[in-house]
Amino acid sequence: MHVVIMGCGRVGSTLALTLEELGHSVAVIDRDPDAFRRLRSSFKGRRVTGTGFDRDVLMDAGIEQAEAFAAVSSGDNSNIISARVARETFGVPHVVARIYDPRRAEVYQRLGIPTVATVRWTADQMLRRLLPDGMEPLWRDPSGALVLAQVRVAARWTDRPVEALEAAAGHRIAFVNRLGEAVVPPPGDRLRAGDIVHVLAPEETVVRIEQALADDGAEGGR
Repeated sequence: MHVVIMGCGRVGSTLALTLEELGHSVAVIDRDPDAFRRLRSSFKGRRVTGTGFDRDVLMDAGIEQAEAFAAVSSGDNSNIISARVARETFGVPHVVARIYDPRRAEVYQRLGIPTVATVRWTADQMLRRLLPDGMEPLWRDPSGALVLAQVRVAARWTDRPVEALEAAAGHRIAFVNRLGEAVVPPPGDRLRAGDIVHVLAPEETVVRIEQALADDGAEGGR
């Protein structure tokens, strides 16, 4: 497919080179022609100088044939305006914008523009590596209502039905990591030794869920 990328910084250039290696055609837009130096000399895609929300610039980049558009410049406003033009004016089906301010990201998500909130994502990734397992969500819904969290589960749950685990947690088990693979438990599935459990639930309930599932002294037959 054809992909248009606005911004030829480290993220944009990496995206462009990776997508080209995967066999896609790519056009990169940047206001600074010197930014294209980040693209290796063998890059076959288009290099278009200008702003990503200028219709003529977008058309030079092949936006009318594009199936995807990524706005990854250093400016939140430029990214979101460009993403909206790509989606609303040219009907590009797959659009994403990089946003530094997580508060803006939540607003734009509600407008139907998928975003990656750079600062929030980086902070979450750092916290996951600094704090004990389960203390920081793996994923957070842009509205802040739901999180995907890894929770500790006591050994007493081994070989018990996943449904029993869900009843104790009060929420559905999103998936378990079993021998290195993500598995959605089928009906009647039982928890196995070494399974890593992930729960999708309101953030304020995660601690209570962890306490319920990590309690070795709780009652419960198999």
